This record gives sequence, C-alpha cells and structure tokens, in this order.
Amino acid sequence: MSRVGKNEIVLPNDVSFANDNGQITIKGKMGSETYSLPECVLLEKTENSVKLLPKDQSMRVRSLWGTAQRTIANMVKGVSAGFTVNLSLVGVGYRASVAGNKVVLQLGFSHDVEYILPAGITAKCEKPTEITVTGSSKQQVGQVVAEIRNYRKPEPYKGKGVIREGEYVVRKEGKKK
Repeated sequence: MSRVGKNEIVLPNDVSFANDNGQITIKGKMGSETYSLPECVLLEKTENSVKLLPKDQSMRVRSLWGTAQRTIANMVKGVSAGFTVNLSLVGVGYRASVAGNKVVLQLGFSHDVEYILPAGITAKCEKPTEITVTGSSKQQVGQVVAEIRNYRKPEPYKGKGVIREGEYVVRKEGKKK
C-alpha cells in the first residue's frame, strides 16, 4: 500500500478539474496544467476532492500510483498558489537584475550572464543579491533554479556562490602554514 497514493487530493474552490480519458487538465488563477494519467491508475472524483486507486498490487503499479498522486497534488497547489524559490547571491560584486524575461547575473566573470526565463516562470529582484523565482509548475521552477545556480555553485572554502534559501554550505578549513 502506497503511503502517498492513498491520500485524497482536496480541490480548492478556485480550481477546475477535468478528466478526458486519462488526460487531466487543472486550471486555476496561476495558469493551467495537463497530465497524462498512467493506464494502471484509476481516478475517482468526488465533489471537491480526487482519489487515485491502483488497478492491481504489483510493484510497478504501486510506484506509479504514488507518483501520479504527488504530481496531481503539486499541479493543484501550483495553479492555486504557485511555487516560489528564493536564491541568494553571496560574494563580493555578485549582483542580479531582471529585465523583461531575462535575469542578468554578475557573478565575477569578465561578462554578465543572461538567463532567459521560460514561459510561465517569473523572477523578481527585491535586492541586488536576492532573486525570487515563481511559477505554477514545481518541476519547471526547480529546473530554472538549478540552471541559475549552476553558473556559480556554492564553494566550501569561502562560501561564495548562488545559494538556495535554507541550504547550508558545509565549510572546509583552508591551507595551514
């Protein structure tokens, strides 16, 4: 029995849910998301909630059951409230700014790094050393954050780099004389 798959997904009032032969469409104030439900997972919809059930108890079906439940729950949360990840730039001269759909990063290179945001993702810079990435898809927000972070990963000796909120950089001791 999947510990995740058996949980019911509660649909908020501002979210519309449609199932067209396994093609699930969820619409809310933050946008619209679609998902193809695996054939081995059954969908049971009540008035304001959705429950998923497996067709049989094989290992593959039970894993897809839990994955489908989490994916649909993340889609519901994404279209109603959205996902937000905060990044912090740590280092002398490290700055960021947003111009349209581009994030311009100054990360100690001889040139500025320009990252073009995909559709459905927005970024804000309240301070020059902080970036807030927001979107309706948890996977897409995480991918954008990973690609921005990949330009300057946190290094363990001085702690410089692009750091996610809540991330702890393990510091190492430098050379000794």
